[in-house]
Formats: sequence, C-alpha cells, structure tokens
Amino acid sequence: MMVVSLAKADINIGVLSHRGEQETLKTWSSLADYLNTTLIDYQFRIVPLTFEQVDEETSFQNIDFLLVNPGIYVDMEVKHRVSRLVTLNKEADGKLLNVFGGVIFVKKRRDDINSIKDIVGKRFLAVDGQSLGGFQMAWRELNKNGINPYQDTSLISFAGTHDKVVMGVKNGYYDVGTVRTGILEKMAKAGSISMEDFKIINETQIARFPYRLSSQLYPEWPFSKLQHTPTELAQEVAVALLQMKTNFQPFQMLGYRGWSVALDYQEVHDLFIELNIPPYGFSTNLTLGVAIEKYWQWLLSAIIFLIIFGIMSARIFQLNKQLRITQYELEQRHDMVLNSVCDGIYGVDLDGNCTFINKAMETLTGWTGEDIIKKNQHAIMHHTHRDGSPHLSKDCPVYHTFMDNQPRFIEDDVFWKKNGESFPVEYSSTPIKDQMGQTIGSVVVFRDISERKMIEEKDMQYRADLSHVSRLNTLGGMATGLAHELNQPLTAIATNAFAAIQLIEADNTDREQLIDIMEKTNQHAERAGNIIRHLRSLSKKDSSEYSWVNINDLVKGVLTLLKHEIKKLQVKLRLNLDDSLPPVYCQSIQIDQVILNLCKNALEVLEKNVPGDRQLSIHSKLKQNGFVQVAIEDNGKGVEKGVLDELFEPFISNKSEGMGLGLSICKNIIEAHMGELYLLQGKKEFTELDHTIFVFELPYKQSSNISGEGLAEITHGEKI
Repeated sequence: MMVVSLAKADINIGVLSHRGEQETLKTWSSLADYLNTTLIDYQFRIVPLTFEQVDEETSFQNIDFLLVNPGIYVDMEVKHRVSRLVTLNKEADGKLLNVFGGVIFVKKRRDDINSIKDIVGKRFLAVDGQSLGGFQMAWRELNKNGINPYQDTSLISFAGTHDKVVMGVKNGYYDVGTVRTGILEKMAKAGSISMEDFKIINETQIARFPYRLSSQLYPEWPFSKLQHTPTELAQEVAVALLQMKTNFQPFQMLGYRGWSVALDYQEVHDLFIELNIPPYGFSTNLTLGVAIEKYWQWLLSAIIFLIIFGIMSARIFQLNKQLRITQYELEQRHDMVLNSVCDGIYGVDLDGNCTFINKAMETLTGWTGEDIIKKNQHAIMHHTHRDGSPHLSKDCPVYHTFMDNQPRFIEDDVFWKKNGESFPVEYSSTPIKDQMGQTIGSVVVFRDISERKMIEEKDMQYRADLSHVSRLNTLGGMATGLAHELNQPLTAIATNAFAAIQLIEADNTDREQLIDIMEKTNQHAERAGNIIRHLRSLSKKDSSEYSWVNINDLVKGVLTLLKHEIKKLQVKLRLNLDDSLPPVYCQSIQIDQVILNLCKNALEVLEKNVPGDRQLSIHSKLKQNGFVQVAIEDNGKGVEKGVLDELFEPFISNKSEGMGLGLSICKNIIEAHMGELYLLQGKKEFTELDHTIFVFELPYKQSSNISGEGLAEITHGEKI
C-alpha cells in the first residue's frame, strides 16, 4: 500500500521580543508545540519580532497571528485591523493575573528622588518608545503630573530590553528607570538583583495584585489574528488556547497559566489618546464629556457578558468605521501616486472596460474619466493601426496580458486622442491580481514618443547627408584620375572616328578594317559610359530603395573608378572573388561607398610603400552562417596602435589631414544592413603574409519585403 504524505500548512506566530530573540524562542516555543499537537493539520512556528519589525511584518502579511503587548496591539488594530482572540494569564504567588502595570524605580540611596516631580532634570531609561509596560504607562503617570519625559528630563534613552533597563539604573548609568510589573521580582528571584537595592516611585497599592506598581493596571498581552488569516483557522486556535489547562506544565514553568476570553482594551486606547501618540494623531483634554465617555466604557465592560448582541454590534460598528477610514486613506494614496507620475496610466478589467486613469493620461489623450471609465478602452483609443487598418481587439496586447497572465512591453504603437489624432507610444501592460492571486485585469503605462521619433528621423537624415558629402569629397579627390580615365576612351573614340572617315573619303573602303575600327570605338564608348554611370550613381543622394545585387559586380564597378589611381601607384591588384555568391538585399549606392572608402584608404596607405611593393587584394566568399563576406587587404604599414580602440569612432583618423568620418560612416552603413565591419591586422587569414584587412559581412537570407527602416535581424557568425 502506498502512503501519501500531505504537507502541513505553515502558520507563523509573531511574538514581541522584548527580552531578546533567544529568550523569546525559549519562552514561547512551548506554545507552538502545544498548537502543533492540538491542531495536527498545521505547522506553527514562533517568529521573534523587535518593536520596529512588528509593523513591517504585519503590513506585509508575513505572519498569521500576533502576540504583542497591548499598546502595540492597539496600534496594529487601528492600522491593520488585527483582531484579538484571547488574553494571556500569568501566575503570581499562586494567583491568575491577566492585567499588569508599569513600575518606576531608582536606586534606594537616591534621597533626591522621592516622587514623580523629582524626575525633572534626571537621566531617564526605558525599554522602548513603543513599550506599553516599559515606557508608555510610566509616561502617562508623568503626564498626569505635568511632566514630558522627552522635554523635562536631562536625558531619555531606550535600552531595548527590561533587563538592560534594570541593570542600567543599578550600575548608576541612569537615575530613573521604568519596566513592566513583575520584572524586578523575577530578576530578584533569579539572583540578578536584590529588591532592597531599589526604591519605587509613585507606588500604588492594589488589592490582590502581588507586584510593586507605579501606574494603573492594563489588560495583559492579547493573542490576535491578522486580517488575512482565515476565520475558520482563528476559531480553531482560539478554542485550542481556551482549552489549554492552567497547569499545562511547559507554560506553568514559565509563569503562565493559560488563556482567558479576550479583555476590553479601551483603557489602552485612552492612554494613546491622552499622550497623543500613534495611532492617534490628536490630543484631548480631560473634560466632563471625556470623563463620562470613559465611565460609559467601564460600564459597558461590566455588562459585556450580559449583552452579547450589544458587544457584537459595537464591534461591527468599530470595524466598519475603521474599514471606511482605511479605504479612504488607501484611495487617497492611490490617487496621489497615480497623479504624481508623468506617464499615462489606466486600468482595464476582464471585459476590456477602463477602470481608472491618471491625470497624465487626460493630458496626453484628452480623454477624461467621464469619457472612458466603464467603457471599452480599445474601441476608444486603440481601434486603428498607424496605416489606417482596423486593430482588432483579439490582437490587442492589453487583452493578451490578462488572458495569459504575462506582462508585455510594446516599443512602437499608436493611441488615438479625443480630437481624432493619433500619436506614437511605447507602453507596458501588466496583469492585476486580487488577494487570491486571480487575474482581474491589467494596468497599462504608456509614454508619448513623438519627440523621440522626430529626433530619430532627423538623425537618419543627417547620417544620409553626411554619407553623401563623404562620397562627393571622395570623388572630388579622385577628379584628376577620373578625368584621365575618361580622356583615354574619348581620345580613342575620336581617333577611331577620324580614321573611319579617312577610309571612307579615300574611297578605299576595307569592310573588315572598318568593322574593326567601329568595334574598338564601341568598346571605348562602353568603358567611358561605365565610368560616367558609376560617377552619377555615387554622386546621387542616398535612395531608400533596396534591391538584390551581386556583391562582386559592386566591387568591379568601384575598381573601374580607381583604375587610374591603381596604375599611377603601380599597385598590384589581386581579385579572389567567389563566382557562386548569392545576391544580397541592400542599398547598392551605400555598399559602393563602403567599398570605395576602404579601397581608397588602402591605396593611401600603400603610397608609403616603395614602388614594386604595393599590393591590394579583394576577396569575397560565402560563409555558412548566412553571410556574404568581402575582405579588402593591403600590405601597408597597418593601423597605428594609438587609434585601434577608437578606429570606427567619428573624427578619429590615422591620416594627418583626414576628418575621421569615412570609417565611421562605413560602419553605420553596414550595421544598418544588419551586417558587421571590423579590422583584422597582423593575422594570416587570407594569405601567408601579415597584412591589414578590413572585412565587412552582409546577410543574404532575407525576404524581399525588407524596407529601408532596417533589415530583418539575423544572428551573426564568428569572424574569419
């Protein structure tokens, strides 16, 4: 038989660690053990919390139950709507106690401190500003005597634990200290101190209360549940705690005697109101009306067991009131956050209707809350593409977000304003989930990118103009050589034409000779025409038209323009072109410019070599990664090391009179074609010699619908 083991639900009990984390675990681990034994479907765990951590852990719902002093409980009750279940019982001299107080003490030999008024100007030590028994009870007594401990003492400090407060006063570091009742007696019983060493200030005698006391009594620590904790679980825990026997051995050894029905904590609320401390941000004066109200609370407490319905009604009213206050505060914070953001924000429910918008959206689109809230947002502002075609709701990324629970970021889309105009946007769409983790819609955050797109268009035009100027400058520098190249075929044409005329006029026509002359004339005319066509092509403005071209034809066309300069410099030209290359989809004018610039740079470098030692090689081949590769190689002196790292940056040049724009423009052109341009220097890649080689690669596996805005993205292979 197979045994199936079911994992137990983890339940965290946050406990105020007023005597240190280890002491807290030691003290309250028996509570978790008891609940684990009683409620076997759960795994309870004690989580020690400092005063500062209580609010944080409660806010983030990292705990399920809370065991803290009554002061912190009241604060959490108001802030986070925690609910008390039971109140802790303690044992003192064989009696059950579910109330405690504060004790103010000094060293017995301090004859200058005998009453509360003598505390003025003295050094005062307490546990923590949020400790009810370790500070706030004593503060209330001081306040009754017109003393503000923060202003009227020479120094006020907080030790963090009760034991440290006692020892701080005992060792003479502070004049006056305050702790909760029972601490002095407990430490004396343990041998840490002697009660004879201390004197109690403002000592109060209360019948059947066994500890030294300086304040009135307040209800003991409550065990409470957080708002998110299931009610069924809370009921099971409350019943289990109330059924804990008063002689439960692990608890009894620590001085605790089980739990009682939750007491009324109104007196703690009154303390906070009187001291004007959180969660109450206002102060009140002791008036007849306040006294009557306080007396009515005590009267209500006296008859609480007789009028259950009245208590239930009062409790429901209190919770509803706090719910309204909390809801109002959340709405205010929500609106403040939304309206402080410059980006447009709106929410969408599962039906596609808008649920909320912020001020920035009203400003960007012109749509107000009355126009769009509770209406279909897609039909109002996302209905049409940029080209005018309908944008169907089934294709809308906002809908897809709450259908598949995946966030999305759209870099380029259009929204429609109230005046009928569209504007470019980038936006994110993120699922909205409820407390149960269920998707209930999505939130859209968008930004108007009109200005950015305008800057991009201007940048593209600037690059095109710069590229055109660069080509014209290159052609201008080649003017003399081009004129010579054109002069040769034109002279040959004129000479051949004159010879043909002479043969005809001499009436000595040799048909074969005349045909030979005309064929040579035609060859020279085609040569001149090719030069002129390449000149016209390179001198034109850039065209956004892409076409399928053979890269070898572009190389040969450029070499036509450079023929004179190659001859003049006595450069040995070596072509190693692969005839089986597939065509590439590109702007041929721009690729011509890249080949021309790289060849011109190579010729300028070779000019420094001695005649007879000048070699220019151009290679082309097909790579297996989907790229056509062209390499322009020279045996010059190479690129100086000082400019290697910035070789392709604008205005960085290896030439004394260069502007440093050629290589930068070439790299931009190749990268715009989804290719790559790089330098190989001192590497035997194509020959056995250490030469400088500029290489560019262009993809050839694209569909023919690629526009001038950029080629389809293709993964690059490794460099040769």
